[in-house]
Amino acid sequence: MLETFIPSYSVLLEYYEMGGFVMLPLIIVSILLWYALVYRVMTVRSSQHKPRDLVRKAKKGKRKFLNLKSVTAEAAKFAMDTSREYRSPVNVKARIDEHFFNLKETMARHRSLVRSLVAVAPLLGLLGTVDGMMETFDSLGTMSLFTQTGGIAGGISKALFTTQVGLAISIPGLLVGRMIERKERNVCRELDQIRDLVCAQKQASLSK
Repeated sequence: MLETFIPSYSVLLEYYEMGGFVMLPLIIVSILLWYALVYRVMTVRSSQHKPRDLVRKAKKGKRKFLNLKSVTAEAAKFAMDTSREYRSPVNVKARIDEHFFNLKETMARHRSLVRSLVAVAPLLGLLGTVDGMMETFDSLGTMSLFTQTGGIAGGISKALFTTQVGLAISIPGLLVGRMIERKERNVCRELDQIRDLVCAQKQASLSK
């Protein structure tokens, strides 16, 4: 049953030979793309709790909360620790802004790489298409119209196959990349809310 969904080595080798010289770059692009996507998924981690709840739990120092593995939970804990460490609200805000900027930079890592690879994959497929069509016209010139491994059939097959592979790499990468970017924007918005809440509480505590 599993063999139905996972191609054998001979089938994969046949696919590789069918695509021609662009298959190796396409494979490299696919590996790099999914490495970058997995890295971004592991980095852009958000909590199910709202920023106000995170700040309240961080203020109470709940042990269960401190074990949460998310960017926003760790940010809320850092913000509250900073609020206790510094007396001036200006210093608190500056220290939080510095730390949160580093968090945003970490989450944004490989974002440009994903966008570039998503754009490169179909272009490599197009390059294979051009190569396949050149093979087709060469066959017309040499009258090798019905050869088993080449000719018109081989050239058109290569042209269509490499285009398909390029799109098969690019489309899922584009969709997953956009979902991660949307999640990243939400996390950045929550970080700004956490900073504002902590700074407002600090200011209110000094006004009493």
